[in-house]
Amino acid sequence: PAALMRLAQRLDPADLAGKVILVPALNAPAFAEASRVSPLDGANLNRAFPGDPNGGPTAMIADFVETELLPRADAVVDLHSGGKASFFQPCTLVTHCDDSALYEANLALARAFGLPLIWRLGDQNDDRSVNAAAERQNVPMIATELGGGGGTDPEITGNAETGLLRMLRNMGIVAGEAEPQHARIVETASPASSLYATSDGVFDRAAAAGQEARPGALAGRLHHVFEPERPSTDVKFRSDGFILAHTCRGLVRRGELLHLVAQDVT
Repeated sequence: PAALMRLAQRLDPADLAGKVILVPALNAPAFAEASRVSPLDGANLNRAFPGDPNGGPTAMIADFVETELLPRADAVVDLHSGGKASFFQPCTLVTHCDDSALYEANLALARAFGLPLIWRLGDQNDDRSVNAAAERQNVPMIATELGGGGGTDPEITGNAETGLLRMLRNMGIVAGEAEPQHARIVETASPASSLYATSDGVFDRAAAAGQEARPGALAGRLHHVFEPERPSTDVKFRSDGFILAHTCRGLVRRGELLHLVAQDVT
């Protein structure tokens, strides 16, 4: 939201060769609670598409986005972060769709945004997400994951604002040049590469998003504070990969994500 608010106050409508629609908090009730789910109906907007015009509040928002906003757009950007739970290495997300022309348009948007990392969503993409909604509407779209932890970061917010301006320049909506940037492309093709807590405890993290994972390398130690007589458990990476995200939580529950590990797209 900070990057969008900066952009809204920076753009002069008289200088735009087109229309820019900015929505700082698409699911405002959830945002006000610093939560992914709405306090009004317990629903996650990014798992609510295509929505329902006669459904609950979140389903109605999803329906409005898919049937009203997306068809008006030539390109869409959905800004995300890891929230309070996770920290993501800043990246853009593209849907690897069956329509090759749409996929290439998605990639072009990501390269225009300019971050050095692209996360390609393949079989792991959720049909209930806004990415899937854009694909159904045949609209080029990217999402982002921009850090996390529940706060703002000056560098990450600045990069988000710059990326949005680069896209607008690339599309000819704002004057100026913005050369597409080369980026590393990764995909979470093997969910088994990621690490999850095997029990409740305190995760003593030893690796971070943005680093490389190697088989047998220490990812952290799980301290069983509720069973103090139990030796701590070493958590090790199982395969090569790139650490896309790490948990921000100290106290973790069984089944919670510790490290999200992706593989290079070749």
